Amino acid sequence: MKKHVETSLSHIAKFAPFAEKTGASHFPIYNTGTFDLKKQDGDKIYDYTRSDNPTREMLENLFTEVEGGAGCVCTHTGIASVALLFETVLKANSHILVEADCYGGTFRLLKVFKEKYNVTVHFANFLEFDAMEEILKNNPIDLVLCESPTNPGLKIIDLKKVATLAHDNDALFAVDNSLATFISQRPLELGADFSLFSTTKYISGHGAVVAGAIVAKTKELSDEIHYYANAGGRSQNPMDVYLITLGIPTLKVRMKEHEKNSIIIAKYLEEQDYIVKVSHPSLESHPQHELAKEQMDYIPGLFCVDFNSVELAEQFIENTKIFGEKCSFGSPDSRVEIPAKISHASFSKEELAAIGIADSTVRFSIGLENVEDLIEDIEQAVK
Repeated sequence: MKKHVETSLSHIAKFAPFAEKTGASHFPIYNTGTFDLKKQDGDKIYDYTRSDNPTREMLENLFTEVEGGAGCVCTHTGIASVALLFETVLKANSHILVEADCYGGTFRLLKVFKEKYNVTVHFANFLEFDAMEEILKNNPIDLVLCESPTNPGLKIIDLKKVATLAHDNDALFAVDNSLATFISQRPLELGADFSLFSTTKYISGHGAVVAGAIVAKTKELSDEIHYYANAGGRSQNPMDVYLITLGIPTLKVRMKEHEKNSIIIAKYLEEQDYIVKVSHPSLESHPQHELAKEQMDYIPGLFCVDFNSVELAEQFIENTKIFGEKCSFGSPDSRVEIPAKISHASFSKEELAAIGIADSTVRFSIGLENVEDLIEDIEQAVK
């Protein structure tokens, strides 16, 4: 029978490549570099952990199941999953179409591929389908890539429409699903060829590890990402896999709490006279509010706020006592940052302005603290 996602997440050991005879609720950590070929008699042969490892394979099997794909590679960082996508799909002189509002690390990596491999990068607003179609029809696009929700702009992209547009023009479509996660949104079911995500964030949930994953829709694409992961040494180590498995069973309950707290904070900030704009998909003021409800089961706890001055935004960051000034998101602790200075420092001011991010924009990642304490911290920080 087909299980709900949260049921699979609560029984991770069942996704191990072979039975653990003790009945342990956690599959062993095979923290080894090599395996003795003479002592193996199963269908699957392990030789070197870079290529395959039973512990990592368990997590890859789980992600394949919950995303509805054909195969997965767990990578040593989140951005490594993006790099693996590029190494698999792109070649010298390739063309890629990317949502302009993208993660700063992806933006930086695109510059590397542009400079080293002469990859042509076309940026577009993925809410403007006519402009996207124009680019796709007039250029040999190999790959279309976006996040939804976008980070940090919090746009909601209609993934079904983009998938159709990409495939009608013979391009592959990949979605960075780090913000929504598969507990809320499953891109492969909406037409994507790849779903990739940073497991550093909501999926592990504790902020103690950096890691990523990429799930392919077809066996052919799955075989390709495994080949390039092995060739380029992109695979994740078994100890980090174990750390991620500790947080995964609680993903649904954590996402519900992140969502609840973030909505309360966003509504509170929307009422303050020192705030110009709050970008949170759960608010009716958000332009893609209805699409967000249709496409996602949960809204993540990350959103952006424009203060009425750069000075107040900086004062707020400096004075908070509970909110830490930290990059990344999805951990139990609440965090704030100015994207122009930290997570998106690789963007120019003009590039940030084009996606609606100002020097006075503050990105909030709402954690699992008591929401009254968070509001009290905001109030004292802006005095």
